[in-house]
Amino acid sequence: MPDLFAPHLRRANLLFARLPWELPALLARLVPASIFWASGQTKVDGWHIAPSTWVLFENDYALPLIPPHLAAVMATTAEHLFPVLLVLGLLTRFAALALLGMTLVIEIFVYPDAWQTHGLWAACFLALIACGPGRLSLDHWLGWDPARR
Repeated sequence: MPDLFAPHLRRANLLFARLPWELPALLARLVPASIFWASGQTKVDGWHIAPSTWVLFENDYALPLIPPHLAAVMATTAEHLFPVLLVLGLLTRFAALALLGMTLVIEIFVYPDAWQTHGLWAACFLALIACGPGRLSLDHWLGWDPARR
């Protein structure tokens, strides 16, 4: 029975092997970047951290070892800076690593029941860390993507 599928699987694998990394890399950069950017936007009012953000970090997002006001500033800054880097494909592996760390903190200390969502984010970040941002990135054009040298 497996021999019936072998030729079809070989043809499918040849076809799939032609998929350029640029498409999945671009999606792995853009999709989580949009999620983190949107989350960051809920934390600000104009150019200032919104009063509701301070309340959230003091009451709901109680993190160990990090004072709530510092955590609020760090999270708000990270959710605006690293998504921009991902979209541009600039310092991509560093930005993906930073957002992977943030995702782990969110999973462990804030929303531990959302592991499926956080797992998808982590998969995107790990793929970018392992394989790089692809040719549709500033990292590639600047020669900073070691996987493409």
